[in-house]
Amino acid sequence: MLFWIIVSAIALFCGAILGVAVLRGRAGEEPPAAYDLRVYRDQLKEVDRDLARGVINEEDAERLRAEVSRRILAADAKLREGGESGGQPGWAGWAVTGLAVAGLGGGALLLYSELGAPGYTDVPLKGRIAASDAARANRQTQVEAEARMPEAEMPSDVSEEFLALMEKLRETVEKRPEDQRGLQLLVRNEAALGDLKAAYAAQRQLIEVKGDAATAGDYALLTDLMVSAAGGYISQEAEEAIRAALELEPREPRARYYLGLYYMQVDRPDAAFRTWRALLEESRPGAPWVPLIRSRIEEVAWRAGVEYQLPEMEEAPGPSAEDVEAAGELSDADRGEMIRGMVTRLSERLASEGGTAQEWARLIGAHGVLGETEQARAIWQEAQQVFEGREAELEILRAAAREAGVLE
Repeated sequence: MLFWIIVSAIALFCGAILGVAVLRGRAGEEPPAAYDLRVYRDQLKEVDRDLARGVINEEDAERLRAEVSRRILAADAKLREGGESGGQPGWAGWAVTGLAVAGLGGGALLLYSELGAPGYTDVPLKGRIAASDAARANRQTQVEAEARMPEAEMPSDVSEEFLALMEKLRETVEKRPEDQRGLQLLVRNEAALGDLKAAYAAQRQLIEVKGDAATAGDYALLTDLMVSAAGGYISQEAEEAIRAALELEPREPRARYYLGLYYMQVDRPDAAFRTWRALLEESRPGAPWVPLIRSRIEEVAWRAGVEYQLPEMEEAPGPSAEDVEAAGELSDADRGEMIRGMVTRLSERLASEGGTAQEWARLIGAHGVLGETEQARAIWQEAQQVFEGREAELEILRAAAREAGVLE
């Protein structure tokens, strides 16, 4: 109510100022000709003062007096004729004043009803922080979050043979619960079947088996599976997994992405913007979290009260469209030579200038595709030394080494 009282008072005050200006116009009760006479007489006196100060000479003074005197005679004649009544009628000024007040007040009310938030109470910074703390304290558990989700459906293109193999894999893991390789396969294949609950349960079991050897990547994968199972909601258990990953590796990218999402869900856009901006600036263009961040970061910045312009996304390094088109027109032997040439150039650049973990992984995979296992193993061993202690990058390299067949 106080808001409306203040707004109404401001509208009335502004309208009153406009009304006073209208009512005090130059044309009051006297005719315009009388006003003109006073102005012309003042001009005659001004001519005498200018002459006395030496601003004009006698000849100019006489000419100006003649011109002003002619205007005085014309105004006096008009006044004697009585043809003008003396400006706008009194009711017109009051009408304009009323319209000004009504227009300001009514227009402001209409505009606020369209653009504002009537009935929305003020939320000071202290109150917003308190609400955020309450949202953190009252996060749903994983079970509660999953209860809102529909039952997962199995992909339609799964063969009976694959399902039979999955049953054997589940039985094997149940009999050998500490088999890390079996658990890794179970996590991957349960996720492929769409059973995310079973996938993150297996991933949690794998982390327990690894104990202190569990990596930040393990916890980040657990977070990914749990959040996906909850439809994007960061539950209490998912938050714990995020914290565990970042405690082991503060730069773990997937955990940082989900940390930003968590901040958004607890109404802390300022912290979400800082987290996502740093991650976006450090990530390669082809990283899976980059398009997710780019689609929302400007809105997050606006909510955080930060002026931010999304930078242009750089092209991911790799062969150009012309290279791909040219390769399609070559024979198998020539195409192989072309690929070897690109692999050689990439290898030389990494050896001389260095590069990202993704580029090293691409080189390992390329040697694997070409059947050059020994070269792939040598690159993998060198990459381990380059990225020693950087678990997030090593996880990318391990995946490439497995695909190339140089890491079991």
